[in-house]
Amino acid sequence: MQEDVSLLTGTEDYMELRTMQYRMEKYTRDCGLEGVHFHTLRHTFATRAVEVGFEIKSLSEILGHANTTITLDRYVHASMELK
Repeated sequence: MQEDVSLLTGTEDYMELRTMQYRMEKYTRDCGLEGVHFHTLRHTFATRAVEVGFEIKSLSEILGHANTTITLDRYVHASMELK
């Protein structure tokens, strides 16, 4: 039987939100990035998924949106290539 192991801690223990935020801040600072937060990654994921042809309805469901309008209007940012 496979154990339920947390991606972030490598154990069965869950990481506190503040610890995750602290680590994200440290990692992005170490990489010379500013203003990158977990929600930034969510927007980037949505945009990149659309760029590679991900089906909008499925993306909307993955993101937990009530409808595709929210996904397209608030989360997907058009790139110059797509324009």
